[in-house]
Amino acid sequence: MKATWEKIEKNLGVLEVEVEAERVAAALDKAFNKVVKKANVPGFRKGKVPRVIFESRFGVESLYQDAIDILLPEAYSEAVEQADIFPVDRPEVDIEQFAKGQSFIFKAKVTVKPEVTLGDYKGLEVPAQKAEVSEDELNAELKRLQERHAELVVVEEEAAQNGDTAVIDFDGYVDGEAFEGGKAERHSLELGSGSFIPGFEEQVVGMATGDFKDVEVTFPEAYHAENLAGKAAVFKVKLHEIKRKQLPELDDEFAKDVSEFDTLEEYKADLKKQLESRKQNELKGARENAVVDKAAANAEVEIPAAMIDSEVQNMVRDFDNRLRQQGMNMDMFLSFSGQTREDLEEQMKGDAEKRVRNNLVLEVISKTENIEVSEEEVNEELASMAENFRRTPEEIKTILAANGSLGSLKEEIALRKTIDFLVENSVEVEASEEAPAEETSAE
Repeated sequence: MKATWEKIEKNLGVLEVEVEAERVAAALDKAFNKVVKKANVPGFRKGKVPRVIFESRFGVESLYQDAIDILLPEAYSEAVEQADIFPVDRPEVDIEQFAKGQSFIFKAKVTVKPEVTLGDYKGLEVPAQKAEVSEDELNAELKRLQERHAELVVVEEEAAQNGDTAVIDFDGYVDGEAFEGGKAERHSLELGSGSFIPGFEEQVVGMATGDFKDVEVTFPEAYHAENLAGKAAVFKVKLHEIKRKQLPELDDEFAKDVSEFDTLEEYKADLKKQLESRKQNELKGARENAVVDKAAANAEVEIPAAMIDSEVQNMVRDFDNRLRQQGMNMDMFLSFSGQTREDLEEQMKGDAEKRVRNNLVLEVISKTENIEVSEEEVNEELASMAENFRRTPEEIKTILAANGSLGSLKEEIALRKTIDFLVENSVEVEASEEAPAEETSAE
């Protein structure tokens, strides 16, 4: 097989491929064996029609499309490898020649991974930060823990406030007609959570137990149910019960309940260490992100739209997986948020482009600096994955190999090592104090 690559623009080129006539014949044989099983020819059972009879009745041309479908994918893959290019989108294929006894010639217009021109990536300056935990931060964490361990207590004689949980019946009407999904009984609604239509929760604030109220709202223009979008609605609401958080006292008993310590002071000291460790990890991540962003900003690269679109789809799939882990799915999220899938994809485009740019730059830095991944490092990663998934390293390796993901694992390790390289070669600088403005005088 012969393959030639000609670049048209920066990230676009034409791959011209010629496949030997012998392989065309083999593809036609495979196509015949597939098609003959369904061919109806008087006097012959299905699958038993001789090739010469089949071709005289239907023409050899009837096999061409099936033969192309068989031969084209493998020929294209071989040509890509031979031309040493990295496609990032589906090719536009133009068949120039396909016939019995002749070679197969086709051209593929291919968008490839872009070239990266590196700028400065060593000695990049990042702000110096210390993993210190202030008294205010410690108190805020204690407050958060109080909230987590708070009890909901029924409030009898006070009006509902933001932060309370109101147990309500509601019945919704648009143009005087009840609508599907607009009715519920004894629904628990946390006021101020923003989980209901804008304006609903604010009107429940101030209601007392046993009160009835008509809550008037307008559905958002982008509401997921088109028949309700932008419509004015009235909800007849009855408030059954008000529940308010009762925070536990911050004392030794609290420390015993939520930790292994006997006193609040011991617990606070340990909590401060945890916060310092967490902040240290956050600062490490922030420094890594800063040097990668700076190195990427200093580089020149034109990113094909196909790579951004592909990354957006990856991000949407990841988001959907996280939703499912929380007991939701994409349809539920879009319904609650009043968004469409297109809205979500548009929001993700900026981050997707940044991810693609950063990864492309990191790949080139890795090659430039000859950053390699040893077998020992791969085995360490497999051992870590095995521990997380409660499998053996050999099982994890077999699964990755079957999925064709072992190469991706090495690439991920190489990217992490490249980020470490950038951090090690960066410079921490103290934030300079802003210079005072010069005084001016008028004569």
